[in-house]
Amino acid sequence: MLKHFVLALMLAGLVCAVSPAFAQSPANSDQPPAMQGPGHGPGPGAWEPAKRAAMLAKKLNLTSDQQAKVQDILKSQQSQMETLRSDSSLSNADRHTKMMEIRKSSDDQIRALLDPDQQKKWDQMQSDRGQWPGHNGNNHNPPPPPPDSEQK
Repeated sequence: MLKHFVLALMLAGLVCAVSPAFAQSPANSDQPPAMQGPGHGPGPGAWEPAKRAAMLAKKLNLTSDQQAKVQDILKSQQSQMETLRSDSSLSNADRHTKMMEIRKSSDDQIRALLDPDQQKKWDQMQSDRGQWPGHNGNNHNPPPPPPDSEQK
């Protein structure tokens, strides 16, 4: 029973963190759409493609050519995400699924640019990201709750 409560609490927190991004209109903000609402990163601009590429360059020891290609991939990802956020014909669940597909595609493209040592570091970074609260690695769908054996 406690597991169900914790799962419900985590789901409520995720909904609260994600819903402002869908509710706020980009025309009413001076921030880029990717940074609107609470819970979208550690600070303003932290997830801009250039800054993300620079962070990855440092962590993965990328060459300047690799960094430029990573930045192009991240710019494309950002553009696709912004287009998706503005598509009001999709349900939130469909939008989330498509966002995860875009992110996975970008991650795969970045990984393909890396040498074997960088790929090991990248894989570890992805694994570490999956351990954050509310993340499940590349799966992003929480496992179904186990049958409640404590029912009376």
